[in-house]
Amino acid sequence: MARRKKRIEHDNHDRWLISYADFVTLLFAFFVVMYSISSVNEGKYKTFSNSLSMAFTNQPSSASISIAPNEQELLLKTLVDRRTARLGEQQRKIQDRMKNLANGLSQVMAPLINQHTVSINQTRRGVVIDISASTLFGTGEATLRPGMLGVLRQVSAVLSKEELPIEVEGHTDDIPIATAQFPSNWELSSARASSVVRMLIDNGVPAKNLTVVGLASNQPLVSNDSRENRAKNRRVTITIVSPDMERGQRTEESVFRPLSSIF
Repeated sequence: MARRKKRIEHDNHDRWLISYADFVTLLFAFFVVMYSISSVNEGKYKTFSNSLSMAFTNQPSSASISIAPNEQELLLKTLVDRRTARLGEQQRKIQDRMKNLANGLSQVMAPLINQHTVSINQTRRGVVIDISASTLFGTGEATLRPGMLGVLRQVSAVLSKEELPIEVEGHTDDIPIATAQFPSNWELSSARASSVVRMLIDNGVPAKNLTVVGLASNQPLVSNDSRENRAKNRRVTITIVSPDMERGQRTEESVFRPLSSIF
C-alpha cells in the first residue's frame, strides 16, 4: 500500500490585512464621533454668539440668517429669564440685609427715637440716620456730649459688622457763625461730622468705610423760617449706603456667568 503524501501547508501572508482593516474601521468611527461632537458645540456657540449680538447691538450678525428664529427667541428668553431671576434674588438679599441693619439700629437708638431727636429711614440709597445736633453737641460746639457716647458706642457695634460705605454729613441752620474756632457754618458742620466719625472709628468701624462731609446750611430738611424748623435742620446724618448690584463687573457677571451652564 502506497504511503499517503503529506499535504503541504502554505503560510497565509495576508492575515495582517484583517487586523489592519479592523484598526482602520475603529479609527474611522473614532473620528466620526469626534467630528460629530465638535459640530454640535460649534452650532451652539454660533447660536449663542449671534443671539448676544442681536441682544446688545440690536443688529443681527451676518451668520444669524442661518439660525432658526424660534431658536434665537428661545435662547434670548432663557438668557433674560436667568438674568432677571439672579438680579431679583440679589435685590431681595440686599433689601433683607438693609432691613435687618435698620432694625438693629432702631433697637439701640429706641429711647432717642421716642424722644423724636433721632429718625431712622430705609431708602433706596440705604439706611439713613438723622440725629439732632442739639442732642449731640452744645450750641456752636463740635465736642460730643458725654451722655451720647454710650449710644454711639452701641451704634458703632452694629455698624462694625457691616462692610458697607458710610457717609457722615454735618448740617447747620442758616444763622451765620463767626468764632475763632469756626469762621463759618462750613467749618462747624465739618467738625461735627468729624467728631462722630472719630467716635465710630474708635469703636471698631473701619476708617476705610467712612466719609465725612460738611454741608453747612445748604441741604435743609425744612425752611429756616422758625426756631423749631432751624432746630430740625441742625443735624448729623449717617447714611449706610446700600450695595449697588447694577454697576460695573457685577452686572457683567450676572449676565454671563449663568450662560456657561447652557453649554
